[in-house]
Amino acid sequence: MHLPDLPDLRASASPDAPAIADDLVSMSNRDFADAVRDAAALLADRGISHGDVVAILLSNRVEFVIALFAAWRLGAAATPINPSLTPQEIEYQISDSAAAVVVTVPELVLKTPYEVARLTDLFEEPRAVRVADGPAEVTPEHLALLIYTSGTTGKPKGVMLDHANLTAMTSMSVEAFSLNATTHGLLILPLFHVNGIVVGTLSPLVAGGRATIAGRFDPATFFDRVESAHPTFFSGVPTIYAMLANLPATVRPDTSSLKFAVCGAAPASASLLAAFENRFGVPVVEGYGLSEGTCASTVNPLAGPRKPGTVGLPLPGQQIRIVDENGTPINDGRPGEVLIHGANVMRGYLGRPEETAGTVRDGWLHTGDIGRLDDDGYLILVDRAKDMIIRGGENIYPKEVENVVYELSGVYEAAVVGQQHPIKGEEPVLFVSLTADATLSEADINDHIRRCLSKYKWPVDVIIVDEVPKNPVGKIDKPLLRRRLASAETA
Repeated sequence: MHLPDLPDLRASASPDAPAIADDLVSMSNRDFADAVRDAAALLADRGISHGDVVAILLSNRVEFVIALFAAWRLGAAATPINPSLTPQEIEYQISDSAAAVVVTVPELVLKTPYEVARLTDLFEEPRAVRVADGPAEVTPEHLALLIYTSGTTGKPKGVMLDHANLTAMTSMSVEAFSLNATTHGLLILPLFHVNGIVVGTLSPLVAGGRATIAGRFDPATFFDRVESAHPTFFSGVPTIYAMLANLPATVRPDTSSLKFAVCGAAPASASLLAAFENRFGVPVVEGYGLSEGTCASTVNPLAGPRKPGTVGLPLPGQQIRIVDENGTPINDGRPGEVLIHGANVMRGYLGRPEETAGTVRDGWLHTGDIGRLDDDGYLILVDRAKDMIIRGGENIYPKEVENVVYELSGVYEAAVVGQQHPIKGEEPVLFVSLTADATLSEADINDHIRRCLSKYKWPVDVIIVDEVPKNPVGKIDKPLLRRRLASAETA
């Protein structure tokens, strides 16, 4: 499926069939195609054309998907931006991606840099003038998405996904989940994440089905939406399943429309998934993937054995390899680094050839995650080698927080590690040592962090210590810090 053609193809095949909906509107295939053409016309009026980048700063709503397809119709790429980011973080992404325009709403304009062109009227009354011809000529190698993900350098990196990546990933999802024209996805994950775009939205649309985009997730109203929309599947993170499984016993929803649910983004306990399944009668398949792999690489099969404690088998068209520190494949069940191979592997990191070369070698994506394969080829994740913290499904990279802390005069060393949380999975804790003449307090450090970073990245605790511990080679000993936190919890 060539994604820029999708709205026109759906409108031609079945103009009155439902396509997408959100909390306020519902669109048929014809409505959707018309809206994409209108939006493309406005973008073209702003000079957007082949090879440009369009930033999309919107919450979960139909307009996000329209803007995405409008950019593709013109041969442009899109970079989704998390609306909860600070103006500083938003400015960095817009600048790094060289976005020519940001599609947003009036209430978010003040968070965007003054220098960038803004388009806030993309979704007003339909325009009389539309792009007359069809979608621009776009090859599989043309850039489609720039998904920003943080890394060990502390600055977010633009993951370059081309149309070949998206076509491969949606095809894999359609096959793995047996999606078809009866599929109805309920999107509760944010659209600025690749999971929300690919699994929650594009895959059901490519399969001929439909997608309903929910606004901010609320466990108290989630099942009301399920009962009214009658979706056939949804995708969530462990935090969401924990919230739903712990709803009052009086909550007894009709979940008969749901054929399955998907859990990803962070490891989920077998007991949590069992509690959700047993209570609501909806099978949950756990999967694993990265933005660099266009979303998903493994999943427990719907039609085969589902193994709790694993993240399943490779998706169709992908290979998983476990290697040791020398890059030698491990075939005896021992743990090692997880490598991914397939047409879904990213083109690279925008403007970072050295990091790209270190991450994708001979077509294999080096994830930095540690795992092992069982006798049946199911992947079991052992550890996250990159120290990433996953808080309620949101990725937090310690180096980014540490870099902000180091901006303060008087900070000698800083280390952020994850502390276990029963609902959110993990929460960041900051350890700081100060210079001899420093007068900084925990409150001073917290105030600085809160001015510079989004709320979900804020540490739950700032601990000032005389010295941040080191390992024998002189590096900050984060495993020891994690053990200290775990010991304090059990004391």
